[in-house]
Amino acid sequence: MWMQRASPAVNAIISNGAFAQQNRNMATLKAISMRLKSVKNIQKITKSMKMVSAAKYTRAERELKQARPYGEGATKFYSVAEFEPPTDNAKELLVAITSDRGLCGAVHTGVARAIRNDLQSRTESTENTKIACVGDKSRAVLQRLFADKIVFVANEIGRTPPSFTDAAKIANEILESGFDFTHGTIIYNKFKSVVSYTCSTVPIFSLKAVESSEKLAIFDSLDSGVLKDYLEYSLASLIFYAMKESACSEQSSRMTAMDNASKNAGEMIDKLTLTFNRTRQAVITRELIEIISGAAALD
Repeated sequence: MWMQRASPAVNAIISNGAFAQQNRNMATLKAISMRLKSVKNIQKITKSMKMVSAAKYTRAERELKQARPYGEGATKFYSVAEFEPPTDNAKELLVAITSDRGLCGAVHTGVARAIRNDLQSRTESTENTKIACVGDKSRAVLQRLFADKIVFVANEIGRTPPSFTDAAKIANEILESGFDFTHGTIIYNKFKSVVSYTCSTVPIFSLKAVESSEKLAIFDSLDSGVLKDYLEYSLASLIFYAMKESACSEQSSRMTAMDNASKNAGEMIDKLTLTFNRTRQAVITRELIEIISGAAALD
């Protein structure tokens, strides 16, 4: 069998090309392997976070049942007396209840988005409207458009379960912020079920607005001092109730988000494993073809 011997330069080009192709295949397998290992580690983290959130959710739901009478009592007082915000020189305060922690879906952005849409849809002037952000997540969204309206921001919210002491500090900060609001609204996420929550509101009123109510006479022995003390307490109670509702909604949303992230990671692991096996099989097949072709060429 006659064969033409290739020159050393040609042999070098062929061997270098095969070596470069083999290196590219090895680099691809290494990249897929690293990616696969990274996604598996992420899945372990998301599964752990889901378990932690499930435990925190159970505690938050139990504590929410104990906190609901605080909010229901204060809300009942406002609804029975039928307070109305004043029309002359009205000053409004919007209190956004969120936290500092993320990885829980759109539970926090929903509150900030509700305030943003409300302010942008108003036809009248919003000069006398201010915002109090409870939690850094609401501040991050609202500061872009309404930085001049933010009265104060309460940080370190969400790291531990909210307590009435925390709510009392926030209420005291609102009263001493220098903004004498006549009425306002607390915006928070109301917990419904483990997979459902809704953005809700509760009203708040100043002492002047309460004293001007015509139906205040149905309550006996309410002088100015008693009303002032009760309104301060009711403000803290409503904030405490809203924080508990928001905390329970946050934990349930984080649990659902981590469950979805674990499922997505599992699907990605399956696809990467299939891609890795196919690429490895292609490399082995190509190497076998090169060996067989080389052996056949020597015959």
